Amino acid sequence: MASSYWLEDGHTELRFRALAGRPDVVVIGGGVTGCACALALARGGLSVRLHEARRVASGASGRNGGFALRGGAAPYDVARSDLGVERAKRLWGLSERFIDRLEELAGDAFRRTGSLRLAADEAERDALLAERDALAADRFAVEWVETLEPPLADHFFGAICHPRDGSIHPARWVRRLAVLAAGEGVELREESRVESLSELEASEVVIATDGYTRGLLPALDAAVRPTRGQVVATEPLSTRLFDRPHYARGGYDYWQQTPDGRLVIGGWRDASLETEYTSEEATTPVIQSRIESFLRDVLRVRAPVTHRWAGIFGMTADRLPLAGRVPGREGLWVACGYSGHGNVLGLACGELVAASILGEPADELEVFDPGRALG
Repeated sequence: MASSYWLEDGHTELRFRALAGRPDVVVIGGGVTGCACALALARGGLSVRLHEARRVASGASGRNGGFALRGGAAPYDVARSDLGVERAKRLWGLSERFIDRLEELAGDAFRRTGSLRLAADEAERDALLAERDALAADRFAVEWVETLEPPLADHFFGAICHPRDGSIHPARWVRRLAVLAAGEGVELREESRVESLSELEASEVVIATDGYTRGLLPALDAAVRPTRGQVVATEPLSTRLFDRPHYARGGYDYWQQTPDGRLVIGGWRDASLETEYTSEEATTPVIQSRIESFLRDVLRVRAPVTHRWAGIFGMTADRLPLAGRVPGREGLWVACGYSGHGNVLGLACGELVAASILGEPADELEVFDPGRALG
């Protein structure tokens, strides 16, 4: 039971050629960022070797809730205040383009469903209405849903609909990225843990490990805090309750129903925040009981839980990723710290870092400049 539902999809046999000599670029991490970065670099004409400590998608990319959301961890109106209107617009526009990019690459691992962000109380309702107004003012598609269907109507106070969001099978999607990368000549070394940057021979190195960054770069260890997210999945239900991903309480709680009818539910990290700042991939009774209470008492679902799992993601102080060149370290790049929004931003940052290595830096990368935390 203590395994991710997504990782049971079957491991794709990755066929690749070993590189004949020293690679141009080494990528560390076989999740969405690492695979996307390696694919883009190889398509740009560079020789690439990717190291994954376990198997492709075995970390956060195969252990999350399966949401493909635009934007970052902060609500849009908060981002406008913190970043300025133009930088916030650039970030949200970037994420929308990369949801389109994900759809292009992922095949049937992606469904364009939209998402609902629900208000758990009147204060959250007011906050969501403020975010709705800010999105509408900057001409981003957004809808307000006043009336919710039972059983949600008894517990929530309206919702924002983000119509461009989607649902993914995260492990299947990332494994497809890896297959594409191998087809372009990337050497994929699974079960190949990098213990030290000094053991690598390449002109450029990309650390693409999100919350699994420990021990490679002290400044990165200090800037990215490993954080645990816990999830459950049920047996398939006979009825369809939800057509799109839902999340509430500022993103602390999230759930969706898979195409085969299972409910995938995660969150409630705030029930024990300090214990959830950890790199240990283990479920705990406190969080699991909160998730199951929501399943039984709010959603009124009695289907047995078949899977319980945990995944580690990286949190940064300002909840924005670190993506770009490491200050003072020629040839060293990072792309990590997605603060729970790695399914889309991980793809974006992987491709943006690759573009910079290829000599085509994008303006959007400025928002994620690692110098703000590593300099």
